[in-house]
Amino acid sequence: MKRLLRRLTSLFCLGLLTFGLLSACSRNANYKVTSSQQPTEDCRIVQHAMGETCIPINPQRIVTLWTTILGNTLALGIKPIASTYYTGEPFPKYLQDQVDGIEFIGNLTEPSLEKILQLKPDLVLANSRLDNIYDPLSRIAPTVIMSFPIPPPPWKQQLIELAKVLDKQEVGQKLMDEYWQRIETLKQALDNRRNQIQVSVASLSPEYGIWAYGEKSSAGTVIKDIGLQRPPAQRGDFYVIENISEERLSDIDGDVLFFLVRGEKGAKEMLQNLQQKPLWGQLKVVQQNQIYFVDAGHWHSLDILAMNAVIDDLFKYLIND
Repeated sequence: MKRLLRRLTSLFCLGLLTFGLLSACSRNANYKVTSSQQPTEDCRIVQHAMGETCIPINPQRIVTLWTTILGNTLALGIKPIASTYYTGEPFPKYLQDQVDGIEFIGNLTEPSLEKILQLKPDLVLANSRLDNIYDPLSRIAPTVIMSFPIPPPPWKQQLIELAKVLDKQEVGQKLMDEYWQRIETLKQALDNRRNQIQVSVASLSPEYGIWAYGEKSSAGTVIKDIGLQRPPAQRGDFYVIENISEERLSDIDGDVLFFLVRGEKGAKEMLQNLQQKPLWGQLKVVQQNQIYFVDAGHWHSLDILAMNAVIDDLFKYLIND
């Protein structure tokens, strides 16, 4: 009963906030419901997960409401005025030197509509996890909702689709060409080793335990593009193996193990406990001392900047170490 009351209270508050925002938008001629607009010299129609929207030809005040969209927008040469991020986690290191001047407007799942309204954006970019607030967003500014099912779309597809929305197809293609050039360079540096090394990718956290990542995960696609081999348990067109028990630690074994961490104290304590287990010591990767701890911030992400950071790690640990 208490949970139901809290839910009703939250919905009531959200309704009041939405009503206030819509009232403010309706009193200001600068904010229009974009679904009824037609293409003009200043805007063009784009299709997205929630229909069609007429967006500015050259938007100057873009708000991004997902980290992947933020990363890809930056890579395409556009700096948003504001964005969201996971407020309970460290900000991704691979983006830190590119976000000066960008205002942060709340959690990925709960952006501040009030702050967005105050910023007067001319374009809002979000994904379908926020389709429940599409209506108030579209009354603040032209809003494009990118499709984001679970598991998420391939990172390459997300870059291509956003480049199309922003009319930056040539820049997007250049980014992909540069990505493939880096893949080829790494292939040549590895030579025949890439056909022999089994690369394992796993994460460790007190909240989710131990997970392993398949070929469909974002970093898994990079490893596959290079032609590196995967341990038997991580081969196949799937995203993740959840909640690996201590009895199944062999699922994360290999010649090299990239352990994804976020610098959490709890993860370090879990690792210390694992190191005391007999099965841990039996892993080949442990015996050969080939475990590398890497930042989950970019190995988990789905934008081109993150994937280049993954390639940086592969160069660092497989070639230069």
